[in-house]
Amino acid sequence: MRIMIRCATCGRPAETHDRHVRFRLPEPVLRTERQHQAEGVWTTDPDPTQAVMMQVPDVGPFVRALPPIRLDGGHTFTYGVWVGVHPDDLQTAFRTWWAPEYVDLRLSGYLANIIEPWDVLAAPVDLVMRHPDHTPYCVASDSEELHDILTREWDHGLVLSAVCQSSRCGGPGSENRSRPVRRVRGSDPP
Repeated sequence: MRIMIRCATCGRPAETHDRHVRFRLPEPVLRTERQHQAEGVWTTDPDPTQAVMMQVPDVGPFVRALPPIRLDGGHTFTYGVWVGVHPDDLQTAFRTWWAPEYVDLRLSGYLANIIEPWDVLAAPVDLVMRHPDHTPYCVASDSEELHDILTREWDHGLVLSAVCQSSRCGGPGSENRSRPVRRVRGSDPP
């Protein structure tokens, strides 16, 4: 028999507080007719949930990143988001992703997913590598709102309520993960 431990503050299962939720596709790709199945799409994995890089004709290149959201009570909620990057930066990321130089990878781009409950789609974001087996982490932003998201501690009830109600996270088109996104190898980008 499995015993479910509940949070004394919000009543939700305690296991929902430290989660990793991975977006399946970037928002601009979701808005296209054929999405990731369009002619000429390149990804590091045929399953976009497993991919860490993607390039979609007439939409752009994207790299997977992790913005950890600090929650009160010592919890962290980590999203596996897509960040729109310059085509040259996609090439740099691909060249270094599985090489020793990966530890020095620094990228800048624009957030390509909607992170509930905030409105930060297309906010500028800076990425750095913190762990050699993880995708880059979102660490800074010129957007005041995204900067606050990345640096403040948030009420876990606010964040978990938004995630539970969102169709973008924890529902269709996303996949829950219990560990950070792992780097996987694919074929060369176009």
